[in-house]
Amino acid sequence: MPTSTETPYRIEPCLLETPPLDVVDLVAELTSLTEQLGARLHPDASASLADMVRIMNCYYSNLIEGHNTIPRDIERALANELDNDQTRRNLQIEARAHIRVQKLIDEMHTQNALPEPASCDFLQWLHTEFYRDASDEMLVIKQGQQDFKMVPGEFRSLTIHNVAVGRHLPPSSETVTDFMRHFEQRYRFETMGKGSRILAMAAAHHRLAYIHPFPDGNGRVSRLMSHAMGLKAGIGSFGLWSISRGLARGLNSRQEYKQMMDYADSPRQGDLDGRGNLSQKALTEFVRWFLAVCIDQAKFMTSLFEFDQLANRLKIYTEKQGLRPEAFFILQRILLQGEMPRGEAERVTGLKERSARMVLADLVKDGIVNSQTPKGPISLRFTSQSIDMLFPRLFAES
Repeated sequence: MPTSTETPYRIEPCLLETPPLDVVDLVAELTSLTEQLGARLHPDASASLADMVRIMNCYYSNLIEGHNTIPRDIERALANELDNDQTRRNLQIEARAHIRVQKLIDEMHTQNALPEPASCDFLQWLHTEFYRDASDEMLVIKQGQQDFKMVPGEFRSLTIHNVAVGRHLPPSSETVTDFMRHFEQRYRFETMGKGSRILAMAAAHHRLAYIHPFPDGNGRVSRLMSHAMGLKAGIGSFGLWSISRGLARGLNSRQEYKQMMDYADSPRQGDLDGRGNLSQKALTEFVRWFLAVCIDQAKFMTSLFEFDQLANRLKIYTEKQGLRPEAFFILQRILLQGEMPRGEAERVTGLKERSARMVLADLVKDGIVNSQTPKGPISLRFTSQSIDMLFPRLFAES
């Protein structure tokens, strides 16, 4: 039976009812930065870059889980080229699932069909979708002397599901559903303004991990939820930045994420530390750190996607790849307009028809451009080969 302390009140405070002025300033700065991110890019170019950011998000989410799945392996997974080694294969399946689910979230947001990100239904859907292609081996949870098979999308409910996460003991399995109903109500965006949504996004990230609603996969679900909350709060920038890179790297140390999550677990420290079970001060510090990490990442991605700088790196790329100088004119045109009909290569390059076709063919062979059909308009493509040159420090750990 759950104890008297096993009530949803245990995760209070859930929100910063009166945030300090410096935290309000962080919300304003993040809002401004994300509104400017990619402002000069064509929507089609932004969409291509967003595909690359999903790979980055997956890569850093894997790092947080202790898995160093290099971008090339993720790329192979997306092409269904899975490794023969079972361990590496499972990591590829997880990577592919993460990117697929994030893309579904992005598409729902574009279609104005994204539901409440903190709702039980949505979080259970996230978990189900993430483990949709998982093998039986990936669903088996080792719990001391007793193993059990996790059912995707189902909250913890049995005694065998009780877990310890480091020093933290999450709510007992019998109470998880009650906790999640309270979580859903406290973080409902429908009644919140934009600033409150951004603050709630940060706080909810910790409180979901605190509840630990699923037997496994909570970290990935929490980061996907944060991505969805960012989109719903209006700071998603069409998918051109991601929180996972910031969480994995921290502001000064890779250990910060774990340290700050642990600190936010702190119980209330006296009468001046809020009125909930957990520390108001610790939650405020966590929210402050989380927003600072978001700002750091928005600034970093802005520097990578700043139009003039990206165009200059494309020019350097053509030189390093041994492509003709006219190839850059095609890339610049695509960057400006998102795509280019193949028939315009002659006019854009200033070359005669045969030479222009050869320049275009070299770009397609290189992989930096491609099209949906053999004769269709071409657009930018980013591969593991081009990413290192065009977006330095994006995958620094690789």
